[in-house]
Amino acid sequence: MASKLTRNVILNSRTIAGTVFTGLTWGAVHAAERNELKIGLVGCGGRGRGALLNALSADPNTKVVALADAFEANAKAAVESFVANEEFAGRFDLKDGVFWGLDAYKEVVDRVDVVLLCEVAAFRPRSMRYAVEQGKHVFAEKPNAIDAPGVRSVVESAKIAKEKGLTLVSGLCWRYDLNVQEMMKRIHDGEIGEITSARLNYLAGKLWTRPRQEGDTELMYQVRNWYNFAGCSGDFMLSQHVHTLDKGLWAMRDVPPASCYALGGRMQRVEQPEYGDIYDAAAMVFEYPNGTTLHTFCRQQDGCWSENEAYFTGTKGHAAVLRDACITDLNGNVVYRQEKVESDMYELEHREMFKSIRGEIDTINNGDYMAKATAMGIMARTACYTGKRVAWDEVWNSDETFGPSEYVWDGTPRNAPDANGRYKVAVPGIGLVYHSVKR
Repeated sequence: MASKLTRNVILNSRTIAGTVFTGLTWGAVHAAERNELKIGLVGCGGRGRGALLNALSADPNTKVVALADAFEANAKAAVESFVANEEFAGRFDLKDGVFWGLDAYKEVVDRVDVVLLCEVAAFRPRSMRYAVEQGKHVFAEKPNAIDAPGVRSVVESAKIAKEKGLTLVSGLCWRYDLNVQEMMKRIHDGEIGEITSARLNYLAGKLWTRPRQEGDTELMYQVRNWYNFAGCSGDFMLSQHVHTLDKGLWAMRDVPPASCYALGGRMQRVEQPEYGDIYDAAAMVFEYPNGTTLHTFCRQQDGCWSENEAYFTGTKGHAAVLRDACITDLNGNVVYRQEKVESDMYELEHREMFKSIRGEIDTINNGDYMAKATAMGIMARTACYTGKRVAWDEVWNSDETFGPSEYVWDGTPRNAPDANGRYKVAVPGIGLVYHSVKR
């Protein structure tokens, strides 16, 4: 059962970590009179808090009435941060709306018109399904699932949303960037001819780890340190690289590849247990029946060259979509260089969402491409982990699951440590094996 921060608790204990709750208004605004939309947040980490602020910026006629996180401390810390945000003073009505626990998402969904799903990716398919079944509009961060059963659930949720006329917006935010939209339009209009190949790079440094806390069950620890466990994040080639894969899918007019082969592993991310079981480098080739290939590279290693770019080669020329933002002919002569416009894709995706909800534009349903991009990430992981060339249908129809046995803190995660604290790591051609602990 979800716990909640009740009005009595707030009135009897006016501070959290020394911060006073005076920035929150308790029901002073009548939504019906101002046509306000009630917003809720599930998942109070950095991206979740950012998404909520983006939503408030995108539509001034909104207020936050509920939020939830798996952990009590995270939910309370989010309240504290919002109290301190003077820009949105008076936009929070959380008198009975702060919850924590693995089922807390239901409490949020039941109270809102629009829910922002920014929790651990492993849990997103079930919260999305509940939200659309309750008739709520959804913003869903990427990735939308971590395994094929989850992707199929997302597809079904998108179908339900469409039948009910609900808005469903994906956190694959590059689709909402005005400059990238212009470059993709030029590619689709044939300015580089038919695409023959692509290089899709997401090369960056290490991200964070989080320590085990006293009293944590194994699942608590892994959810707390979620990024580093494939059973929570899906592995970084899905969790982060999905943005880059989605650019390839977008350029190919949302037609998925037929097959994929790949290689990957761990070179810097070798310490245990803080780095869990995910890889830190991978390279993949996605193949299309007409011979087009998408070559994608992702890395999270410190001290290395970094790049985030999508390059496409066609029968008439080349395009660089992000930083370089130009088109050249086959001889390298620049035929178009973009003059970039101001574009905050994080806020724009929320602006479009609220326009859709309010009927100012056609109803948005991003279900198709968000499911396909997520499936491409799963396809890449499968090819990396197994060392095999895998087919799209094989991955899409797979019954392999990555999430925990049950959605309770005593549930069994996909990968539990042995007596020495070691986690199994996928070794291509062999399977899951224990790695030694570096202390």
